[in-house]
Amino acid sequence: MTVKKSCKVLLILLLSYGLLVVLFESSLGYFQPENTSTLQISTLDDEGRLSPRIVVRIESAAKLYVAANHWPRAWYSQALANPSVEVVSEIEQGRYLAVPIDGAEHDSVNADNSLGWFFRILTGFPPRYFLRLDPED
Repeated sequence: MTVKKSCKVLLILLLSYGLLVVLFESSLGYFQPENTSTLQISTLDDEGRLSPRIVVRIESAAKLYVAANHWPRAWYSQALANPSVEVVSEIEQGRYLAVPIDGAEHDSVNADNSLGWFFRILTGFPPRYFLRLDPED
């Protein structure tokens, strides 16, 4: 196989993979599956309106977390800008303070709730960020 042909094949594979990631992420954003392992987190958007998003409910060391596991993550940026969020699920309901975590706490939560390779491939290997949800008093 010539170099030119190899480059074309590689380019087609990369574009196909990118399209697969976009289609998978778009379908998740559109359908937003809800079940007992998810919760709805509502953050304030740039115009001050509540913006709801379905995310996976994560527990680690008896604390509640959510993770930004995908490339689309406006809700995560909104929670960082205004950490007072509303949470609704079958288990919790109320106002929470979204606290970004890093270091040992991040590593521990990530280890307790690791993602499989298949999911990581389908989502295009985005970085993973966690927020601890502390109940507001």
